[in-house]
Amino acid sequence: MRRRTFRSRLTERMKKSMDPHRTQRSPHASARALGALLICVAASTPLHTLLQAQTHKVAAPDKVVRAVGVYEWTGDMAKPAASRLIPVSLFINGKLEDAAVYLARPVPFALTSGNVYELDQAGVALGTLDLAFARHMAASGAAATPYDDGWFGYGKFVPPTPPKPSTLRPSKTLGVINGLDDDDDRPHFSARSAQPGSGDAATPTSGAPASSTGTPAADPDRPTLRRRSPQDAAKNTADQPDANSAVASLNDDPSRPLLHRGKPVSALTDADIPKLAGLPADQDLHQMVAVSDAANRPPHDFSRAWQDEAEHQDILAKMQAAARAQLAAYESANHPAAANAPAAPAAKPLPPDTRRINSKLRRTVVQETPPPPAPTPEPLLDEQLKGYTLSYGGAATYVYSAHTGGLGPTLCFVTLVAQVDMNGEPQIAIKSVTDATHLDRTPRMRLVDAVDAEASNRASLLIELRAQNSRQFALYRVIGARAEQTFLTGSTQ
Repeated sequence: MRRRTFRSRLTERMKKSMDPHRTQRSPHASARALGALLICVAASTPLHTLLQAQTHKVAAPDKVVRAVGVYEWTGDMAKPAASRLIPVSLFINGKLEDAAVYLARPVPFALTSGNVYELDQAGVALGTLDLAFARHMAASGAAATPYDDGWFGYGKFVPPTPPKPSTLRPSKTLGVINGLDDDDDRPHFSARSAQPGSGDAATPTSGAPASSTGTPAADPDRPTLRRRSPQDAAKNTADQPDANSAVASLNDDPSRPLLHRGKPVSALTDADIPKLAGLPADQDLHQMVAVSDAANRPPHDFSRAWQDEAEHQDILAKMQAAARAQLAAYESANHPAAANAPAAPAAKPLPPDTRRINSKLRRTVVQETPPPPAPTPEPLLDEQLKGYTLSYGGAATYVYSAHTGGLGPTLCFVTLVAQVDMNGEPQIAIKSVTDATHLDRTPRMRLVDAVDAEASNRASLLIELRAQNSRQFALYRVIGARAEQTFLTGSTQ
């Protein structure tokens, strides 16, 4: 009689326990039977299989080292009249540091000579900047050099390399295909090919004339590419002089002349790269985001193109209305004398009509005074409206800036950042209004561009906060029509 195994007896016991016609057993007995069955299954399963099912591979986090700066220049971008790089932020060890002071020994880590910065426009590279040297500028009392305090980098702008033209040309000789039959109009493949690497032509099929293949006979003088054997390589090496030692001896010569095109970046001086000093006027100063990353990352365009001109004009009109409302509120709070100026005198009321009913007196026609014309809206000058998509699938973000005419307290600056809702209406996330006499109390906000400061494929707005004689740079993250300042540099004065 065949002996039953422990597993078969346990299976039968489990079937009996689940039989509805049997008497209800104790739940503790069923639990014990189920536990024993699980132990048997686990015992029959290899240990490495169970470990693979319970564990998974976790990739190491990406170590990002990414510096962000502001490149300023005057004149032509290809050949600027003067330029400088202002360090802003450095993302390292998972957090943002002030690039102007991080590891300054004495030159900050972000301004080390040889660093390459990519000049971006909303995430798209327009060229590179090779840093040649850095200088520490000290603020002076001269009125001609405000905003010069701290470390600045100077380098050479290199435009993007155009793609090389293709060297492919159409062949003047048509290829010949070996045939297996006499039909010359039908393409065929040769059943027998030449030995790979021999350089010989394909052998025609047996029975076919040599001329029917259309392939010339193998030329014994035709050069071929063959792989050398180790014995041949050793023989040739023994007969040749030691080339590596000869090259090394030449490279060790400090007086050996170098052949290069132009002056290397490391040899550029102040005379080769004019340093930008002071703060030129808005129409002369150009700014662009500069990014230096330790890794090559694919570009990410954060700009948002307009669907058509109608959409552009619609958003512009809504942002203008919001800007005028903010200007009116600012003038009412800061210049009440101008806001509460006496209104024009009201028109005198008409005298009461003293005529009686059925009177034969001739009625006179009284002309009503027309209402005064509506006040002309305050002009908005140097308007700028830019659209961005700061993250994948994120809402459209618009940045509007302008200023009014006048001098002193009448010269006001307004900057608005808004995101549109489901109805296409802009919801204000950042609003800034100030005038020329209160810049130290409320600095003027000037957009530089959108930049991915953390290599997270999510952009922040890099904005300059310009006071009367100093300025700072800040990063703002805008999500759900709310703005959060994630980084602020020290003051440059």
